[in-house]
Amino acid sequence: MQLLATTPGLYPLPDDAKETLSDLKGHQRGDMIDGDEGAEIVAVYDDVRTELTHAQAGAGLDRVVEGQARWDDMLAHPLVVHDNVETGGIVRYYDNNNFYRDPIVRGELSFDGDMAAELEAATTLTDDLQAVAPGPYSLADLATNEHYEDEAAFLDAIADFLAAEIEAFPAAVETLFLLEPSLVTNPPTDGVDERVSRAIDVVAEAIDVPVVVQTYWGSLEEKVHAHLLDADVDAIGYDFVSDHDGNASLIAEYGTKDDVALGLVDGQNTLIEDPETIVERVEWIETQTPPSQDFETVYLTSNTELFYLPVNRFEDKLAALADANELGVDA
Repeated sequence: MQLLATTPGLYPLPDDAKETLSDLKGHQRGDMIDGDEGAEIVAVYDDVRTELTHAQAGAGLDRVVEGQARWDDMLAHPLVVHDNVETGGIVRYYDNNNFYRDPIVRGELSFDGDMAAELEAATTLTDDLQAVAPGPYSLADLATNEHYEDEAAFLDAIADFLAAEIEAFPAAVETLFLLEPSLVTNPPTDGVDERVSRAIDVVAEAIDVPVVVQTYWGSLEEKVHAHLLDADVDAIGYDFVSDHDGNASLIAEYGTKDDVALGLVDGQNTLIEDPETIVERVEWIETQTPPSQDFETVYLTSNTELFYLPVNRFEDKLAALADANELGVDA
C-alpha cells in the first residue's frame, strides 16, 4: 500500500495578503475576482501561491496544490470568471456560514483557461503538483441555468466545459481531485445518478493522470455510490470526519476502487489531529473493508477544503497529515 499525504485545495489567505488585497480590490461585492484583475493584484496572488506551495512542501506533503487563493467563490469560481456568466445574489455555501455569488449561465460555456493558467504558474514551484477542480454535478448544482434547454443539457454542458478546461492543464500535473459534495448534500435522483456518472467520465477522460472524486459532508446514498463506482475514475474520497460509520459501511458492503482517498482530518475544526490518531483511523478503516479489498494507493487528506481555518491551524493540519504518512500503517 502506498500512502500519499495531500489536501483538496482552497487554502486561507495569509493575513498580510488579505489586507493588501482588500486595499487593492476594494471592499464591495463588485470588487471580487472576475478574471480581469490588474498587475498589482496578480503580483500579490503570485506571492501567495509561492507561500502556499512552500508551506506544503515544507510540511512534507506528497502532492502539492496550487492553493486557489484567487477563488472568492469556492467551487463556483470557474463559472464566476467566465464571460458568459453573470453573478447574481449571495447564496449560502451548503450548510455553513460561508457564501458564494450565484453564477447565472446566460450563454455558451466556451473554453476559458483560467484554472490552467493558475496551475501553469505553479509548475515552477513544485514537482508534485495536484490539480483540484469542482466536479460536474456539484458545479451544476451550485449554478443557475438560463441558457441550456434543461438540467440534463446543463449538466452535459458543465461536464464538457470542465473537460476542455482540464485538457489544457499543464503536463506537470500528477493527480486531479474532483470535488463533489453535492453528491452527498443534494443527491441525484433515479436516472440522474447514471447521467452524473457519465458526466464524471467525460471530465476524467480529459486528463491522463489518476483522478479522485472527493465527496464530503456525510456519506453517499447506496445507489449514488454504486453509480460512482461505475465511473471511470481511479479513486473515490470518503469523509470519515462527518460520517465514519456510514462511509465504512459503504466500503464494507459494496467495496470501492483499488485506490481510495480518506478524509481523516477535519477541514473545518481548529483542533489538530495527532498523527498517531490519523494512522489508527486508517488501520481501523482497513479492518472494516472486505478481505478482497486491497488498497494500492491511499490518499490521506482533510475531509473538506482548508480555507475555513486560520493560517496557523491550516499549516498544523498539513503537518499532521505529512507526519501521519511518515509514521506509516501496519499492514
